[in-house]
Amino acid sequence: MPGRIHPDDIAEVRARARIDDIVGSYVTLRKAGSGSQKGLCPFHDEKTPSFQVTPARGFFYCFGCGEGGDVITFLQKIDNLSFAEAVERLAGRTGIQLRYTDDDPGARFERGQRMRILEANAAAAEWYAAQLAKPEALTARQFLDSRGFDRAAAEQFGVGYAPRGGRELGNHLRGKGFADADLVAAALIRPQGWDFFSGRLLWPIRDSGSAVLGFGGRRLYDDDRLPAKYLNTSETAVYKKSHVLYGLDLSRTAIGKQSRAVVVEGYTDVMAAHLSGVDTAVASCGTAFGDDHARMLQRLMGNHDAFHGEVIFTFDGDAAGQKAALKVFDGDKNFIGQTYVAIEPTGLDPCDLRLQHGDAAVRELVARRVPLYRFVMSNVIAGFDLDRAEGRTAAMRAAAPLVSSIRDASLVNGYARELAGMIGLDVEEVRREVTRAAGRGPERAPRARDAEPDEAPVVPAAQLPDPADRTLAVERGTCQLMIQQPALFSPTWEDIEAADFTHPAYAAVYAAVLAARDGSNDGSAESSAGGSGWVQAVRASTPHGSGEALDHLIASLAVEPLLVRADERYVQEYAAKLRLLTTMRRIADLKSKLQRTNPVEQQTAYNQMFADLLVLENRRKSLQAASIGVD
Repeated sequence: MPGRIHPDDIAEVRARARIDDIVGSYVTLRKAGSGSQKGLCPFHDEKTPSFQVTPARGFFYCFGCGEGGDVITFLQKIDNLSFAEAVERLAGRTGIQLRYTDDDPGARFERGQRMRILEANAAAAEWYAAQLAKPEALTARQFLDSRGFDRAAAEQFGVGYAPRGGRELGNHLRGKGFADADLVAAALIRPQGWDFFSGRLLWPIRDSGSAVLGFGGRRLYDDDRLPAKYLNTSETAVYKKSHVLYGLDLSRTAIGKQSRAVVVEGYTDVMAAHLSGVDTAVASCGTAFGDDHARMLQRLMGNHDAFHGEVIFTFDGDAAGQKAALKVFDGDKNFIGQTYVAIEPTGLDPCDLRLQHGDAAVRELVARRVPLYRFVMSNVIAGFDLDRAEGRTAAMRAAAPLVSSIRDASLVNGYARELAGMIGLDVEEVRREVTRAAGRGPERAPRARDAEPDEAPVVPAAQLPDPADRTLAVERGTCQLMIQQPALFSPTWEDIEAADFTHPAYAAVYAAVLAARDGSNDGSAESSAGGSGWVQAVRASTPHGSGEALDHLIASLAVEPLLVRADERYVQEYAAKLRLLTTMRRIADLKSKLQRTNPVEQQTAYNQMFADLLVLENRRKSLQAASIGVD
């Protein structure tokens, strides 16, 4: 067993390991006056920095949770180390050779297991990197070249290669004095003695202080016995996949300075982003981005309010990418900075984008970011037909809970206004729905489907209209007139169309009326003059499958008393009312489209819709006058 670390060496470690440098590897610190620095406490969640470091005294203290101590204490707490392990790590960083009481040649390998794992990982990373230059690694080098990475890039990121033999790494590390028990604990070899990685391209995964925690390996050969394309180190005392981010060692300083982090999906994406100038890129390793990752970035960004700092996610534009975005949305409460999404319209990831379009395209991808809430809302409302009033209402009801869940109440009104613009509804209507949606989950209403203009809809009994529904009063009244007074209509039925009827039952009645007219002897409705023969002809013309439901509706329309004694002028005015309602719906739909159309990017379409709107407005005025009998 090793002895105690010599007290003089412990004192030397405390003197030479600057606490602001060590703490700064985990937390972004800013000057706070009187020679002190402040940041967000890494030991509890907070939005206002109460964690203070005083370099002159070599101490830290959090006024929020009460944690405090010197540089050794900090490292013990932040990385769950023993006292000796923390001193040994600091000694390694500061170049101090530690002395032990009653030390012996084997004591180095009997110290804390965490330190032995880190030492083994560092040795493995160095050896893997050297193997990449060997003849056997030709396939690995060709893969890197196909992804746009040269030798300098491989060296910058420490990329390595695991030979196919299966025992080379273990033999090499045993020759360096590492015991099998430590190599198994580090997940560098398997209990049977085989290397954990074989025939794979490897990326070392480091913490913010550049210590190697584990590796990620990509499959290169078709005969690889492990089918997974990517294989990561199993969880060890130092490697917890929910606590590590690939690229953090390279991006830590830039994230703190820029208060920005770009989260990509893979190792090659991190490489492509950094080589393109996006030096804040990181990626999760073998697991989805989670709450612990979010808290890690939050500490590094050092954000103090909801309007400072950005976390930008790049996702594929497919269904899997949308699902990942929704997962991030669920955990968005963990971020203090604003959360964004950057998606390449062509579906290319950052690596492919750089390969096909160059470094500038990757930088532009990040620059084109959109707020996460807007992206999620867009995906939710994409499932609804926004060209129909009922589709817009359903979309509003589905998206309103998303807006109501925004953690910063000051942003809710702004996002409600944005949602109103995306859907094409009045902002006050959307705000009322957002208020009602507070505490309620997203809803999804079925999309409305248009019937074919020449196809009479089949109407089950459950879909018969309510006779008292005032919104359908004009449609019902028109059908009454058609059945009771068909002779008062012109041969063109006052230019009424199937689209003028919004309820499928009334549309079915209108289709039956047209079919009955076309089936009469002289081609007109006057021969029946609304008598029983005409009613029977309409009933006989209903579409197959409607059964008694539509028969009952036609019968009720035939016997319900008209509001006034009808004449030709009255029929003309009533038909104008029906067509006026259709025109007003089309105006509302067109205005919604205009509201959702960018007049700069889609100038031609916008101008055409505006011209169509003017035509519809003129038609509305004409029909409004006709509906009240004004010539």
